[in-house]
Amino acid sequence: MDKPNIVTCTAPVNIAVIKYWGKRNEELILPINSSLSVTLHQEQLKTTTTVATSRSFQDDRIWLNGKEEDITHPRLQSCLREIRRLARKRRNDGGTAVDSTCLSHKVHICSVNNFPTAAGLASSAAGFACLVYSLARVFGVEGELSGIARQGSGSACRSMYGGFVQWVMGQQDDGKDSVAQQVELETHWPELRILVLVASAERKPIGSTSGMQTSVQTSCLLKHRADSVVPGRMVEMIEAVQRKDFPAFAELTMKDSNQFHATCLDTYPPIFYLNSVSHQVINLVHRYNRHYGETRVAYTFDAGPNAVIFTLQQHVPEFVQVVRHFFPPETNGGHFIKGLDVNNADLSEELKQSIGLEPTPKGISYIISTKVGPGPCVVDDLTQHLLGSDGLPKKTV
Repeated sequence: MDKPNIVTCTAPVNIAVIKYWGKRNEELILPINSSLSVTLHQEQLKTTTTVATSRSFQDDRIWLNGKEEDITHPRLQSCLREIRRLARKRRNDGGTAVDSTCLSHKVHICSVNNFPTAAGLASSAAGFACLVYSLARVFGVEGELSGIARQGSGSACRSMYGGFVQWVMGQQDDGKDSVAQQVELETHWPELRILVLVASAERKPIGSTSGMQTSVQTSCLLKHRADSVVPGRMVEMIEAVQRKDFPAFAELTMKDSNQFHATCLDTYPPIFYLNSVSHQVINLVHRYNRHYGETRVAYTFDAGPNAVIFTLQQHVPEFVQVVRHFFPPETNGGHFIKGLDVNNADLSEELKQSIGLEPTPKGISYIISTKVGPGPCVVDDLTQHLLGSDGLPKKTV
């Protein structure tokens, strides 16, 4: 058996604050509007991918979260084909890519998430970003990679960078100008904190891909949103991020989430991603902000019921306690909060009465406490490879 060439990388989840919903080209995954996201820290949420190449491998193969999957999936094939094409081009142009014999070798790919897949936590974004980043490393491809990640999953292009990232929709038919760009580094706004309120870890009833297609075909509101609303919001959101203006950032984030879900309702037949717990979280946030007479907390929801909360570091302890009070967990153990430590806080009776909602026991399974984080990176520790020297998943995966 030939010793394989192995690379392992990690990539982050991103959460859109100006939403992407709807494609103008299904095959190339070109969006009908630009979008903007925040990259979450990989210590809490990440995909890890190992890619191995060897002349001994008979076929391209992929394992996701411990299970072998179909490598012939068109989106996987797009990414593989594009990376191999760029690697050959680099070799032909005289660039010092990898050993050129490696270009004809088959690849084995093994990928795991440290969070529930398909629960509205953009697992495909982290997954395809990680895949493309790892393949590029193995095949010696450099330069603009977000356009390749986009062909795997639209939002994956935004996971190719840390910090605050915009996906520029582009105008060209070939999609060459539909790429992600970093707006600000992950170190830009250190006080910003993110709380993922996991209301459900089940699969979405309607996947994003089919949901988007139906929305594009049937929703008038979606067209109005893409043409008349998002362009202005993108400008305002980039300015709010650059100024670290939390009230402006928060209000835009909530309004854009609400409008995205309004377009889902305007789709025919309508699509419901939010559930009763999601609606309670929305009420809770607005009542909390109203109590203080200022916007301290914001919510956003992707295509699923989990709320992603943005706030500043000083408000995290109290708001977590508010969530715990109005969504009493099953146990009082420490498992309710995962990720970054959260200090305890006392709630005043005045605040509880001011919010005045009926508690929903077990409405939220757990909270992931995190912050803004960096883009994909190579893992140097060889023991972290998910594939063994035989090119097959290690028993621990």
